[in-house]
Amino acid sequence: MGLYYSNAPQADMREYTWNSFKDFILRNPAAVNPEQDSRVEERDENAERGNWSSKTDYLLSTIGYAVGLGNIWRFPYLAYKNGGGAFLIPYFVMLVLTGIPLFFLESAFGQFCSQGPVNVWRAVPLLQGVGVAMVMVTLIVSIYYNVILAYSLYYMFASFQSPLPWSSCSGWAGGNCSDTPIANWTEGNSTFPSVPVQSLSEQYWDRVALQRSSGLDQTGPVVWHLALCLLLSSMLVMAALIRGIKSSGKVVYFTATFPYVVILILLVRGVTLEGARDGIEFYIGSQSNLTKLTDAQIWKDAATQTFYSLSIGWGGVMTLASYNNFHNNVFKDSFIVTLTNAGTSVLAGFAIFSILGHMAHVYKMPVGEVVKEGFGLAFIAYPDALSKLPVSPLWSVLFFFMLLTVGLDSQFAGIEVITTSLVDAFPNFFKSKRALLTLATCSFLYLLGLPCVTQAGIYWVTLIDQFVASWVLLFLALLEIVGVCYIYGGNRFIKDIEMMLGQKSFFFWLWWRTCWFFISPCIIVVILVWSLITFTPPSYGAVQFPSWGLALGWCMVVFILLCIPVFALFKMMRAEGSPWKRLKSLCSASDDWHPYLDEHRGERYSKTRPKRRKNNRTTPDVTVISNSWL
Repeated sequence: MGLYYSNAPQADMREYTWNSFKDFILRNPAAVNPEQDSRVEERDENAERGNWSSKTDYLLSTIGYAVGLGNIWRFPYLAYKNGGGAFLIPYFVMLVLTGIPLFFLESAFGQFCSQGPVNVWRAVPLLQGVGVAMVMVTLIVSIYYNVILAYSLYYMFASFQSPLPWSSCSGWAGGNCSDTPIANWTEGNSTFPSVPVQSLSEQYWDRVALQRSSGLDQTGPVVWHLALCLLLSSMLVMAALIRGIKSSGKVVYFTATFPYVVILILLVRGVTLEGARDGIEFYIGSQSNLTKLTDAQIWKDAATQTFYSLSIGWGGVMTLASYNNFHNNVFKDSFIVTLTNAGTSVLAGFAIFSILGHMAHVYKMPVGEVVKEGFGLAFIAYPDALSKLPVSPLWSVLFFFMLLTVGLDSQFAGIEVITTSLVDAFPNFFKSKRALLTLATCSFLYLLGLPCVTQAGIYWVTLIDQFVASWVLLFLALLEIVGVCYIYGGNRFIKDIEMMLGQKSFFFWLWWRTCWFFISPCIIVVILVWSLITFTPPSYGAVQFPSWGLALGWCMVVFILLCIPVFALFKMMRAEGSPWKRLKSLCSASDDWHPYLDEHRGERYSKTRPKRRKNNRTTPDVTVISNSWL
């Protein structure tokens, strides 16, 4: 009895101490793992890598990433070019056949293993170079995307003047300045050659904003006001991402929703203007040309717009999904994001064309002659139209602030792809230095962006856009489908998804199997081959790029695509056994491929619990802190 009474308090004390220790570990994981990211919150399911603070943070971030500048200036132009309302038919067909299936695939791929676009290829180690290529594309595109943010900032600041500086011929204008564009005209039977005449907004864009040189080989000095705006945009991105998704997830509550407020304001204002009906009918009304549906070009444009608008093949979708909870309903999220993205494109078209219709009415010219693509729409045609409205500085500030917020969301995800990939690849070095890594990445992108704000900067921006953000993405998306569905195994991937979502019926998966195995890859192959066959050297308006510039563009493409065979060869050299055994092992999932947390691995992945070598002994990896381990 004496032994019983003497040990009982000690047993209680040991139990109390152990419970306190467990509670301390769960609340302070960095105490066990000094390299633990201090920005991980207590309620996060993944105590090492962190999760979104809420489902809304993820949805808004993903919507902001998908809804980019292409929705504002590319979709309306493609609709006008391809028969107006007739374009919506192939666009939504391609959205169903390729957009939603591939967005769902990428989201599920990243969420299952909680890794970025490089480490996610532990599922197929032979194709890890595809993930590296995605990061390289995002890195290069982020350079010029940051410059577009600088353009938006400059125009937003310039819009605080009344009247708007591009609303009348001033000291900066050339001798061919005119308030009304003039075309060739005839008198009697004689045709008089016309002097090239630029609109006010076009001259302002060339002479003041860009200070554009005559070509890519005429670099000129750095345009100081654009360099300062580039610095400011880099600082805004860095400030939003300083704590990773914990801070950017809060910023997007404004940046992802404010553009919709502005689009609705511009739409309401636009439809009340004289001539707005002509613009809307030109966009999607009675002037829609259904005969365009027999033209193959409209189907190609619809498919490419779907890919680029949803940012498929960039690595961002996988990166953002990797911070979800394991059992998050990624299937429902994919529908929400993709349909919201498509609806935004259609809505933005109404807002854009209602005001362009008014501009055509003022100039007494057809709507088609004031419609431009890309930079021409955002920084020439639309500013010109806004300058014709009462209280024009207000509408101009709202429009360019909307462009800024739309671009910031996409840039957030782009930077997150880069930093997440580095942290996942080198966790021991970067995990505790995430803020410093974000600062270094933004600074690096700023320095690389300086050539794009010289007097030849717009040519560099166009060159990168035409070569890197083009068919390269289609090639990466095709390899992604082949790797997941044909090498890793589509049926196995479906079982992985069911671990997250729960058991689904055969008929539920029948549609997704059809798209992943057949429809989507066939469409990508057709578009890819067609894009290569019909490739024409890019240009900026009438300015052609020199041969060395085109060669540099192809070098960027080759540099990106070379990542795939180089990493495959490196993996082959490091593997053991005969060449066939090495190839077979690299086409099989590695031991590191599994759900991140042990509690989610179940029976299918329980034997692949990560190990690590220490002092020539194999010990369990205790980096992941979870209730099941304790």
